[in-house]
Amino acid sequence: MSDVMKDMKHSFRDYQPKHFLWEVSENGRVGTVRLNRPERKNPLTFESYAELRDLFRDLVYASDIRSIVLTGAGGNFSSGGDVFEIIEPLTRMAMPDLLAFTRMTGDLVKAMKKCPQPIVAAVDGICMGAGAILAMASDMRLATPETKTAFLFTRVGLAGADMGACGILPRIIGQGRAAELLFTGRSMNADEGQAWGFFNALHAQDVVEAEAAKLAHSLADGPWFAHTMTKTMLNQEWAMGIEEMIESEAQAQAICMATKDFRRAFEAFAEKRKPVFEGD
Repeated sequence: MSDVMKDMKHSFRDYQPKHFLWEVSENGRVGTVRLNRPERKNPLTFESYAELRDLFRDLVYASDIRSIVLTGAGGNFSSGGDVFEIIEPLTRMAMPDLLAFTRMTGDLVKAMKKCPQPIVAAVDGICMGAGAILAMASDMRLATPETKTAFLFTRVGLAGADMGACGILPRIIGQGRAAELLFTGRSMNADEGQAWGFFNALHAQDVVEAEAAKLAHSLADGPWFAHTMTKTMLNQEWAMGIEEMIESEAQAQAICMATKDFRRAFEAFAEKRKPVFEGD
């Protein structure tokens, strides 16, 4: 790594956000983002949107964090945009300010998709509106049987097309199911969410975050560079034809084969031991 790149990389252990909680695992590899307004089911504000966007943008420079857990405090994930701190002010804004806001919220989803770390959402209770979008933008989602998820934008007179929902949600659960949720704004219960592929698994409320952390740790301890490549290709190949997909994956895999982790995995297999990946 060049000296310039070394200067750009830095640890996130001491990162201190103002509008949510940030915790780092003992080994420094897993960061947990916890939405933390439990008395109101963890709604988002202008400030928390922007700070989350900035965090996920900056994680590309992390020298330590290899995976992320995204969750909420107090038995709920997020109720979406705060009615009085976001919705009401938006009704008084002119078009240029409205567009600046919607672009900023979309930038959060872009940042989540572009950050190299896999994001595991631990979802419990209410997961509504922009909260549902945050879960959707994560790479994997674990939930509880009590989870209720709704893309309820039409209930406040808005389109279901919010923060990429019309493009991303159909790719997760299918066009017809996504259309139903985005047109009606109805809640998707946890069993539907799992059956439709929105949730990877359901766990009891008292263990869902621990299960998400367990998954995040397994990713962080795995071939981290290769995981970043997998995430990149999962997102990048949406807009490709089959020939471009295959060529892009040939290049991606060749890059991974040139890493020391690839050699470490082979040597561990040959010696009948578990590989230790270092991300290079």
